[in-house]
Amino acid sequence: MRGQIKADHIPLNKFTLLMGGLPVALTPTKISGIEEELETTDLPDRTRASGGNTKPTEFTMEIPMHHLVEQAAMEQWFRQAQDPVLPTYKLFGTLIHSPISGGLPRTFTLNGVFPTKRKLPDLDMSNEGEMAVVEWTMSLDQLLPV
Repeated sequence: MRGQIKADHIPLNKFTLLMGGLPVALTPTKISGIEEELETTDLPDRTRASGGNTKPTEFTMEIPMHHLVEQAAMEQWFRQAQDPVLPTYKLFGTLIHSPISGGLPRTFTLNGVFPTKRKLPDLDMSNEGEMAVVEWTMSLDQLLPV
């Protein structure tokens, strides 16, 4: 594999998530892989055809629990998607993957994003003091490469 991979790779730890419409920038420490899948249909001749659209998907992200302003913004956004649902609860975002040199990034637009679940961390008195994070499950209508 040596010599096959081009220089200036994009590491897994250099990313930025920007969410339009939130009053604060988020600092997720972890974002799960985002899968995008075509809608398909099975045909009578046992082949498959594209339905032309992608399916909505979801991903998770972890935000430090002690980032109180970010957690408050997430809680407010989560409430906007609850009854009575506000018409502005779906936001757009930009996920930026930065190369190690700081050069041209790989960027994706996230359309129709909103939180669907909040998971508090497991607690354990014997823990060495690891940082507590809140895991948010996010719904995503569409992922578009920029």
